[in-house]
Amino acid sequence: MKILILKPSSLGDVVQALPVLRLLKRHCPASEIHWWIDAGLAPLLEGDPDLAGVVRFERQRWAAPVHWPEMLRSIAALRAQQFDWVIDLQGLARSGAFAWLANGELLVGLDESREGARGFYDIIVPRPSFHTHAVDWYLAVLPRLGVPVHSDFVWLPERPAATAAVQSKWPADCARWIALQPGARWLNKRWPAEHFAELTRQLGAEFPDVRFAILGSAEDQPLGEIIARAAPERCLNLAGRTSLPEMIEWLRRCELMVTNDTGPMHVAAALGKPVIALCGPTEPRRTGPYGQWERVAQTKLPCVPCLKSRCAWPQPMECLTALAPREVLARARRELARRG
Repeated sequence: MKILILKPSSLGDVVQALPVLRLLKRHCPASEIHWWIDAGLAPLLEGDPDLAGVVRFERQRWAAPVHWPEMLRSIAALRAQQFDWVIDLQGLARSGAFAWLANGELLVGLDESREGARGFYDIIVPRPSFHTHAVDWYLAVLPRLGVPVHSDFVWLPERPAATAAVQSKWPADCARWIALQPGARWLNKRWPAEHFAELTRQLGAEFPDVRFAILGSAEDQPLGEIIARAAPERCLNLAGRTSLPEMIEWLRRCELMVTNDTGPMHVAAALGKPVIALCGPTEPRRTGPYGQWERVAQTKLPCVPCLKSRCAWPQPMECLTALAPREVLARARRELARRG
């Protein structure tokens, strides 16, 4: 059997969809599974033991008409694979069209009535409720295909090469590492860097064996510098310095993560790490760290959750600025003491 999964982006969404791959391979071990993914996220899946191939979606490149022949060749290559099942876990018009053009025997897709993608599907899987977590929604595809759903799988298997690279560049010591993620795609998802700095200062004073790995993209380096200045001997600013596989292995090394609502948060949850998630405009029951609802920190305001990328509240971003470092400190203290 040949299977194509379409879930091109984003990092958090792809990570949350991985249980579908794991269970398909677990219960259809002879299957040949391919994944259609944004080229920028391809390193997340390349070399994955459960995948036979990674199909790159060159989203930015193919936006230019001059590259459309390249896109058509990619579609022709998909059609030539003659997939038995095509599973669209993105549920948008673009992914639905690519899934339909792949010309598989059976096309299954998610539907939330956003862009009319359901018109492409043979089997439609609606979201059971507004608060249904994304992971559970993705997994709802499997019973339609006769595949059982359970938790007996490894979400993110270790990558030995990435582990070796992390160890070579940043040799481990006996410290207890805490990961910090101060960046986020939406500005109104970012807990103030100064709050992160204060948290770091206080945690460092209470736990002398704790060090902080500050993660993020290159554009998050200034945020990392603000935090690192609070405890320079304790902080390692890794923003923009790790590959995607190295970031995952750094999180595997850490004991705890304090993070905004962003992709690495889902990586940490998938690794089974305790995650203190700082949520502002988003709904954590729907897209928060899977299985860790009790660790979410979120203020109670009439506008929360607004689910908007721009803040319209009279006191801008109060949902995050009002989340005091002392509250997050208390949560982190409990987690560290529990594992102490």
